[in-house]
Amino acid sequence: MLDPFFVNVLKHPLRLMAMVIDKCGVKANWITVIGFVIGMLTLPALYFGNTSLALVFVLINRAMDGLDGAVARITGPSDFGGYLDITLDFIFYSAVVFGFALMNPNANALAASFLIFSFMGTGSSFLAFAIMAEKRRIVRLDYGKKSLYFLGGLTEGAETIAFLVLVCLYPLHFSILAYVFGLMCWVTTATRLYAGYRTLQ
Repeated sequence: MLDPFFVNVLKHPLRLMAMVIDKCGVKANWITVIGFVIGMLTLPALYFGNTSLALVFVLINRAMDGLDGAVARITGPSDFGGYLDITLDFIFYSAVVFGFALMNPNANALAASFLIFSFMGTGSSFLAFAIMAEKRRIVRLDYGKKSLYFLGGLTEGAETIAFLVLVCLYPLHFSILAYVFGLMCWVTTATRLYAGYRTLQ
């Protein structure tokens, strides 16, 4: 929902950084993989109950996720780059949620399971529509040049980042935040299914 706003705000500074990185010969896929590895360090951080360190890893991962796209737009986006980016993003999001289940299984495991279940709705509705959009040559430019067609919703990238930051800042409230965000994910899934129906009929 908020992604178009943040894309416009961050587009220029990310492009400036990307131009410097590109001159150093760093590839977009390298940034994607390094950002993913750093992001996965949230798992041991959360297992040991260090939510402040987990927050640092989350923020670095998300910053590098924006940066890899900016570099790719300079060098030219590739199909594999888009595939790699979206795959690692979904793994990362679920890993952070799983980390909270590891940190306190008794209090967090059920809520974490519900949220990962909810991610299946948003993820499948997003990716399945992208396949159909490619088949029909549907193009949307709201989010700039992307490897995949971006079907919007209530819970997109910006909202997911906000959720991850909130649970790291307020870990004792993880369960209620996870249930609320999970319900928002199902609203997103329902609206995407309806939008897909309207578009593909």
